[in-house]
Amino acid sequence: MSHEIEYHDAMIKLLEMIWGEGFMAPGGPDLVDRLVAGLETEGKRVLDIGCGLGGPDCHLASKRGAHVTGIDIEPQLIELATRRALSVGLQDLATFQLVEPGPLPFEAATFDIVISAGAITQIADKAGLFAETLRVLKPGGALHSFEWTTSTAETSEEMRYFFEMEGLTYALEEPATYARLLEDAGFVEVGVTDDTAWYRRGSREEYERMKTDWYPAMKELLGDKDAAHFVEDWRSMVVVFENGELTQTICRARKPGAINQETSV
Repeated sequence: MSHEIEYHDAMIKLLEMIWGEGFMAPGGPDLVDRLVAGLETEGKRVLDIGCGLGGPDCHLASKRGAHVTGIDIEPQLIELATRRALSVGLQDLATFQLVEPGPLPFEAATFDIVISAGAITQIADKAGLFAETLRVLKPGGALHSFEWTTSTAETSEEMRYFFEMEGLTYALEEPATYARLLEDAGFVEVGVTDDTAWYRRGSREEYERMKTDWYPAMKELLGDKDAAHFVEDWRSMVVVFENGELTQTICRARKPGAINQETSV
């Protein structure tokens, strides 16, 4: 089954320009470090759901000693991530695999840690994914994810316009829904933490810079039409951040079971 490509060249170039080479979520390597804070990663097997360009996986491999498998449903992202790992000599520690939506193609109890930075946001069947995540985690293993969330069950015109400008699939849920779905899947020690404030400020700062000192580079990189589009895209994001409808959440949960000598969370 083929998947419609959503992350085209212009979007990829823009995200890397703003968030750093290899990164498709705000915060870059700092967000990755916050995601795995409190987890022992040295020598651990990590699954990254929605690996994108592979920046987080190369960071975990090079800076934190993890053995990372990144998966995504868009083939051009897997190709770029694989090239990135090869270019920095991390191909034995950070590997990437194209997958189809649905069951994860791994044996049960394969991974010590599962992470995701913004990808679960785009998956409608979160209950199914959490069940699969629980299955592939070792007993005592951890799921830590960064999610774009919402503060309301209603979708405003401003949010619909933001979706239109983004051109990406969104399946936003309230943080409490994530907590319930994780518990229903069988996870324990479930926690959802509001993580909105830092990037509410950051998105406004990015928007102001996109209109001014970044704009010449954006025009050169993307062309006039795409540069103008992304300035408006960021403006629409700032609106829904500042009206409180768009939020961000860090989710943490653990698979029940004893943590063995090789797995420390």
